[in-house]
Amino acid sequence: MPVPGSFPSVHEEDDVMSGSSRDQGVIQVLLELLETQHLPRAMDLKKKVDAGERLDKYDMHFLESIFADVRQVSPLVKRHPEYEKLAASVLNLYKEIMDKAIENEIRT
Repeated sequence: MPVPGSFPSVHEEDDVMSGSSRDQGVIQVLLELLETQHLPRAMDLKKKVDAGERLDKYDMHFLESIFADVRQVSPLVKRHPEYEKLAASVLNLYKEIMDKAIENEIRT
């Protein structure tokens, strides 16, 4: 059972749905999570680090969970290259957050 707000597993076999229709269902859920939860939180973190603030343990836990989700979603993106640009943009945003967070830690 997935944790609320985390990406569903893309590795489990599902006897009810074909691979393609299951992928489409997972993609729909992922896009909704991105739009309603992950992207707004990421934008808040970006503002925070751009203002010179440090990330707290909850912020770091969020970023760690995102990177774990990326590993799960990677096979799905490989099967659906039309989402590669979106995935790369999102990963770049998280990288910018982490780079700035590290810079802020070093300065303090």
